[in-house]
Amino acid sequence: VVTGLIVARILRLQVDAFRERITSEVMTGTKVFVMPGGMMKSNGSLVDLIEKVKPEIRTLIEKCNTVKMWVQLLIPRIEDGNNFGVSIQEETVAELRTVEGEAASYLDQISRYYITRAKLVSKIAKYPHVEDYRRTVTEIDEKEYISLKIIVSELRNQYVTLHDMILKNIEKIKRPRSSNTDALY
Repeated sequence: VVTGLIVARILRLQVDAFRERITSEVMTGTKVFVMPGGMMKSNGSLVDLIEKVKPEIRTLIEKCNTVKMWVQLLIPRIEDGNNFGVSIQEETVAELRTVEGEAASYLDQISRYYITRAKLVSKIAKYPHVEDYRRTVTEIDEKEYISLKIIVSELRNQYVTLHDMILKNIEKIKRPRSSNTDALY
């Protein structure tokens, strides 16, 4: 009986020593500071820029949509004969559609930036010891800044191009077919 108690006590001491060793190894492992405060914040400068650029993109989309509808409503019914003005109208509508689509793609690009950055930040949380993930966040932010500069330039270029196209062809857009029937004979 005494021998059984001694064996049980030795086993209990061994188990307790094992638990203590495992617990101390877990607690004294390599310290990893993932994100102070528990959250990695967005790049404030980029968020401010994005919040300024997005309304400009939306405005371009809305204006293109309005002008496109105006030109489409001016297109006369299909007839034989003088359709040069109608082709100018159709070309204008096509250009407006293209600009509208490109502007919408800029909004998608901004959304993709946030999604890509979020995935990367979650990888940083999962693998905090990999420095390349942290550097990639900076690279993505720099790339987005350059993309925003390009987007703003493109918005300007699209406004200028549309203005030039419409201004040069305003008479054909308003009246695609001349009412001067004497010139035909």
